[in-house]
Amino acid sequence: MKKQLFILLLGILTASQAVMAQKRADRQKLNNPESFTIVVFGDPQGYTKYDINQPIYELCTAWIADNVDNLRIKAVLFTGDLVEQNENIVRNRSMLNQTSRQMWEWSSHCLKRLDGRVPYIIAAGNHEYGYVRGDEDFTHYPEYYTYERNPKTADHLVAAFPNRRGQVSLENAAWEFSDKNWGKLLIIGTEWAPRDEVLKWARDLCQSEKYRGHTVIFLTHSLLNENTADYTDNENYKIQPRNYGREIWEKLLQPSTNIRLAVCGHTGHPASDDGKEPGSSYDHQMNNAYRCDKNAAGKSVHQMMFNVQCLGGGWEGNGGDGWLRLLEFMPDGRTIKASTYSPLFGISPMTKHLAHQTDPFCQFDMVVE
Repeated sequence: MKKQLFILLLGILTASQAVMAQKRADRQKLNNPESFTIVVFGDPQGYTKYDINQPIYELCTAWIADNVDNLRIKAVLFTGDLVEQNENIVRNRSMLNQTSRQMWEWSSHCLKRLDGRVPYIIAAGNHEYGYVRGDEDFTHYPEYYTYERNPKTADHLVAAFPNRRGQVSLENAAWEFSDKNWGKLLIIGTEWAPRDEVLKWARDLCQSEKYRGHTVIFLTHSLLNENTADYTDNENYKIQPRNYGREIWEKLLQPSTNIRLAVCGHTGHPASDDGKEPGSSYDHQMNNAYRCDKNAAGKSVHQMMFNVQCLGGGWEGNGGDGWLRLLEFMPDGRTIKASTYSPLFGISPMTKHLAHQTDPFCQFDMVVE
C-alpha cells in the first residue's frame, strides 16, 4: 500500500511539474537531429556601455545556455568588442554611461551563464585595447577571460601564443573539437589586428603534422568590410605592429590549406547613416558581409562578418536587438547552414514573428568541399 501511495504521489508531482514548466514562445530546432551548432555572438559593446541595454546581453547568454542541449551547441564565438572602451573612468551620456570597469564586469557577469555549460572563444576587438578604441597595446582581457574560469573552454584548449605585452593569454589560442560526421575541428582565435608572429604561429599550427588534417575555423575581429565584403585595409589606428583583413588573407588564410571558415565582426553602420529607414532589412545588409575565395590548394574559404552593435537603433540604440548568428553543421560533413535569430523577439508570442531574419545576407548555406 505504501509503495502504491508513493508511486501515486510521484506521478502527481511529475504531472504538476510538467504543467508548471515554462512554455517556450519560440523554441528553436535543428534542421537535422544529427547536426551541431556553433553560435556567433557579434560585437556586444552596445549592450555593455549603457546600463539600460545590459539585460539584453544577459538574455542572449542565458538563451544560449538554455539551448546547449537542444541545439547541440559545441561552442560560442565572440567577434570582439565586448566593451566600448578598455580603460576609461569618464562617463559621457551621449555615447556611454558606464566606466570601463563596469563594462568589463558586466560582460564577465553575462558570460558566467556559459561557464561550465559550453566553451566560448573570444577574439579580442580593438575596443579591448588602449584607452578608447585600440590605439595602444595594453588590455584588461587576460584579467577577465582566464584559462581557469570555464572548464568547458579549458578542456578543448590545445595551444596559445603570448599577447602584445608578452603575457600568457587566450587572446591568441586554439581549441580542438571533434564530431562523428565532421571529424576533427580546430578553432583559432587571435588578438586585434594580429602581429606577423601571431599569423605565423597560426599558419604553422594549421600546417603541423598534428593539425593539417583538421578542418580549421579562424576567428578574428577585423577581416571584412560591411556590405561589399572587401577586406579591411589601412584602418586609421595607431597600434603597431598590425595586420588588417587583406594582409590576414595574404599571410594566413590563402596559404593555409585547411582553414575553411573565417569569422569576424568590427565593421558596419546603421541604415540611418545612409538616409535609410532604421530597422529595415538594409540595417542587416550594412552589418553583415560574406565572401568565398580559393586558398592555395584550390579549396573554398568561406568568410563571414557579423556585427550587431547598430542593429537595435544605431550607434546609441539598444546594442543589437539580441541578434545571434546560428551556424548549423549538417551531418553530411560538408554543409553549414547560417541563420539569424533574436531571443529578444523570440521570447514573446507577441513578437516571435520578428525573431528570424531571412534575407540572403542573414540566411544562407556554405559548402565545404
